[in-house]
Amino acid sequence: MLMPKRVKYRKQQRGRRRGKAYRGSEISFGEFGLKAVEPAWLTNRQIEAARVAVTRHIKRGGKVWIRIFPDKPVTVKPAETRMGKGKGAPDHWVAVVKPGRILFELEGVTQRLAREALDLASAKLPIKTKFITRTSI
Repeated sequence: MLMPKRVKYRKQQRGRRRGKAYRGSEISFGEFGLKAVEPAWLTNRQIEAARVAVTRHIKRGGKVWIRIFPDKPVTVKPAETRMGKGKGAPDHWVAVVKPGRILFELEGVTQRLAREALDLASAKLPIKTKFITRTSI
């Protein structure tokens, strides 16, 4: 699973999911990409599931880039705990995704195969996404 090796602070505030992604909104490495259309927190498990779906479908042909990284800790208090007594313990890691962010990039496969692979990846994610090519931007 993806997670940072070390962080400056163990716990983080939630923040707000507003605005569009200006950084990471264009294809930089591959030929085809999967772009987020709505904001979300993507967990390390969701990102890994999408990556596995893509690499399995392209049968180790081509190259895959993951353009997001889960660096935000999400804390959870134990079940059936009364209110108060401080913030919960870090439970899992999420990547903050804004609309327009490129999630995955592919290279070295045909457009049809890339579309099929990224559609499978999209099915593993809880947000709407769009298939894009380097020329379609």
